[in-house]
Amino acid sequence: MKRTKLLVNCGIGNTCHYCLKTWPSCQQFARSPISTLRKENGGPASENKRGLKAIDLVQRERESSGKPNSRKTPKLKETLSDVSPLQRRVTQLKQLTQQLQSVHPNVLAKVLHKSIVFQNQDVIAINKPYGVPVHDTTGATTSIKSVLPVLAKMLHGMRTETRLHICHSLDKDTTGTLLLAQTEEAADHIHTLFKGLQVERKYWAVAVGVPVPSEGIVDIPVIEREVTGAQPHFKMGLSPLFQTSGDGEGVTRVRANRHAHSAVTQYRVLDSTHTCSLVELQPVTAVKHQLRVHMALAMGCVVLGDHKYAHWNKLAPQQLPEGVLRHLGLEQSKARHLPLHLHHHKLTIPGFKGHRDLTVSCRLPRFFTSSVQRLQLSLPEKP
Repeated sequence: MKRTKLLVNCGIGNTCHYCLKTWPSCQQFARSPISTLRKENGGPASENKRGLKAIDLVQRERESSGKPNSRKTPKLKETLSDVSPLQRRVTQLKQLTQQLQSVHPNVLAKVLHKSIVFQNQDVIAINKPYGVPVHDTTGATTSIKSVLPVLAKMLHGMRTETRLHICHSLDKDTTGTLLLAQTEEAADHIHTLFKGLQVERKYWAVAVGVPVPSEGIVDIPVIEREVTGAQPHFKMGLSPLFQTSGDGEGVTRVRANRHAHSAVTQYRVLDSTHTCSLVELQPVTAVKHQLRVHMALAMGCVVLGDHKYAHWNKLAPQQLPEGVLRHLGLEQSKARHLPLHLHHHKLTIPGFKGHRDLTVSCRLPRFFTSSVQRLQLSLPEKP
């Protein structure tokens, strides 16, 4: 900006720094924005009445020079697009996920500290937030494991020697109960319980479709397979031990794949409509993506927001029925923003060191309860 911008505060009393003349006879002042504003607003009295400030002069100078104003507030139409409340919530959730993955470890540790639902001398249970990986993964700068030393100092002081240990894992996009051990002895004991399948775990999921029958057991091995095509990738898939016979009236046993993992899931429909259902899932075994694979490929009811297993031969957003889209207030092009509706609701471990069995449950995330309400599903009453 030219020298005229300095006239806002460039004199002593009524004298100009440049020509040492009084303001009425100063040539610089005659061409300055102050002079122009005085003429337009009715002279000095008007200027004093309106309380002219330096920012007003800078604004006038920018407008007269044709330069864009970086402090100009954008219009409401430019900042708030015409979207449904759910779309805004999903967008906010996506932004929150990105923030949690890229924030300083201290910030994520504070989030985890606030999400603690149970604590004793042996274990800590937290309500894992959506979109944060438990272990270090490619593409994520911050994981729960990486901030455990910071969380330990928040709990026990800066000089603590306590180390927190992860007792089990959850998928990046799965929310809910995550157990941490405060001692190596407790960690080893809980790991042994998980390997022995002695820990009872219950998940809640919103499914697109209704499983038939409404309660049962899925016992189909799971194997990792490569999907070829335009986007080659790996997925967990079914490796059944039985196949339908040629006449369709029976089943025959086939040879088991030596790379397949035994996978057993108990399920129970808690509530349903004609398009969606709220399902309780209890994995008997512990196989990667077991619940999602059994829901999508065995029962034909994909978990809402599971874009990985919505299609077997490609990676694409989940295709939702018109009725589901209408209740959620979404268009199909926006369905890609839907988060995975899979929540680790409750965990029970047998007694340790003379204690009784420990049962920990975590409340549902806000986006989950919102979708349940929109889909007109009912959550079970609290005992």
